[in-house]
Amino acid sequence: MNVSYVRGGFIALAVTASLAVAGCGADAEPKATDKPATTTQQPQKSSSSQAEQPAEEPTEEIALAKGQKGFELVINSVERDAGGFLTIKGELRNSSDSSHAVPPQVSGDETEVVKHGTSLGGATLVDSSGKKRYYVLRDTDGRPLTTTGLGVVKAGASNDVFMQFPAPPASTTEVSFQLPTFEPATLKLS
Repeated sequence: MNVSYVRGGFIALAVTASLAVAGCGADAEPKATDKPATTTQQPQKSSSSQAEQPAEEPTEEIALAKGQKGFELVINSVERDAGGFLTIKGELRNSSDSSHAVPPQVSGDETEVVKHGTSLGGATLVDSSGKKRYYVLRDTDGRPLTTTGLGVVKAGASNDVFMQFPAPPASTTEVSFQLPTFEPATLKLS
């Protein structure tokens, strides 16, 4: 029981640290952009073009998993980080002509996850070569480290989503992404 609590604490600490680092980077970038704007205009243009490139990358479709009632999960990025996590980002789309509720099955069937509302907590990664299955991480209160509070998605609308998993070993270059009620999708890892 203590090991589980300590492991959960480390996960929560790592997530908090990565959010803090991300927040610091976001604050530092605009300050750096402001300074070159006062001296010359050319550095400002290169800074703004660099800032635009990351915004374009998430729209790249790495994988597409089709679900029921016109739902599609478009995966735009799969990133390993130094803390030993793998974060998947994308969008959950309703490509049908009518509004639909996100199926409750996507939350999985674990009591701790389900009690926090509709989420993508049922997602898993399967490493066939390593013969392992990776589940969405949870914090110390059992909340999944994924988008939560999913409800009705209007026709043609989409919601940005994320999921965080323990990272497979560096030798693993491909995993199968699985989400209940959706077709599996193959993800390449770098």
